[in-house]
Amino acid sequence: MMSKYAGGCAHVHVTTDAEPIDNHECHCNVCKAVTGQHTTHVAFFNHGDVKVDHPEKIKRVPFNAQNPNGPLEICLCTDCGAVLMLDDKVGRIRVAVPNVMGYDDAAFPKATYHAFWDETKGYPAPQDGRPVFGGLRPEFVWPAGH
Repeated sequence: MMSKYAGGCAHVHVTTDAEPIDNHECHCNVCKAVTGQHTTHVAFFNHGDVKVDHPEKIKRVPFNAQNPNGPLEICLCTDCGAVLMLDDKVGRIRVAVPNVMGYDDAAFPKATYHAFWDETKGYPAPQDGRPVFGGLRPEFVWPAGH
């Protein structure tokens, strides 16, 4: 049976049948630095909803170089170096960046809003009709961790 969303690489498969609990276009400086993209489509899933078939083949590095002890880690394949997912050390979420992590980006639902936009970015606020917030959407509630 095929999973609804499948990413990763030839060595490590990352899958879920769940829908994202948050799905946004990110404007944060960390995503810009990590991906090299102006904005990044980011999907949060409940941690337990995302499965990894070979966790022993994952190398973990800090997501935010300015906060290396922060909760998010970039997971890389030890065989090929592919970016697999972001994992939360606290066990709340796992994060997919569809166009970077081996997913079919077209199969993902479109991001529902813009997150972490601020006027100091030096470009106009998005005008595509989706809400624009300075952080995550106000009604987002972090899931419980372990």
